[in-house]
Amino acid sequence: MAAETTAADRDRAAILAMRGDYRVDFHFQETVPLQAGYEVHDDKNSGGFETVLVVEDSPGKIVLQHILVSPGGHVVKHWRQDWTFEASERFEFVAEQTWETRPIDPQKVPGSWTQCVFEVSDAPRYCGTGRWNHKYGVSTWTSDRSWRPLPRREYTKRSDYNAINAENRHTVTPNGWTHEQDNTKTVRNGQQTAATLVREFGFNNYRSIESFDFTPATDYWQRTSAYWARVREAWSDRLHSGSRLLIDTDVDGMPIIEATFEQAETASNSSDAQQREMIDAVLARWTRVDQLTPVSSTN
Repeated sequence: MAAETTAADRDRAAILAMRGDYRVDFHFQETVPLQAGYEVHDDKNSGGFETVLVVEDSPGKIVLQHILVSPGGHVVKHWRQDWTFEASERFEFVAEQTWETRPIDPQKVPGSWTQCVFEVSDAPRYCGTGRWNHKYGVSTWTSDRSWRPLPRREYTKRSDYNAINAENRHTVTPNGWTHEQDNTKTVRNGQQTAATLVREFGFNNYRSIESFDFTPATDYWQRTSAYWARVREAWSDRLHSGSRLLIDTDVDGMPIIEATFEQAETASNSSDAQQREMIDAVLARWTRVDQLTPVSSTN
């Protein structure tokens, strides 16, 4: 007799179903003005070709790496999502360019999966915690609300808000998967919300595709994955040190992105120890770890 499929097994299958090759469309629409005189901005639409690779697959953790490929074969390492079963803590965006690791409410932990999302340089972005629902044969995960910095599509164009409070929903579909976002654009002063500007709906649609060559992405990852594993380790050491992490660059984080992307191209010529030294030098220059002082929850 086959072993009984557990709830965690169904959850894992849903997360692993996000791997594959996709044509992805990104759509963001401001919907509900929340401040007098606010005028909604134009919708933002973009898209591309993206492969999602499994970097780690263990009973309690799954790591998925996204890699973009242009029609001409140009490769860009994109965002990363880590899924942890019944995590007891997660990092949170607490102030401009600042993150710290905080405990998750113990009542939320049983049966939950915490998704943490990282920038192209593997710098932290945001986490959310929730449970998968498999009713009616459809697998959907919905997060709690959490804070995140401005998205890349806006931080060079907008100065009227500095944080997003968001809820995420991931759904596995017959043709791939979707990522829905319920965003509220806000102005925060430290840990306090000073104003809410507008609600925004985000819809990212990942549709499976076979008629596109993702070989450049798999070749790139085969060549650079060992280096990026060390980058992940270096960030993890700083995020889980019991201290507050400050990224000391402009909000775009380009000094770290440029340095790590350049190192990735030549890292195979260096020893493991040399790679770690190079990575530590970049993070030592552009990040700071301060002693943690307790702050109250802001969700």
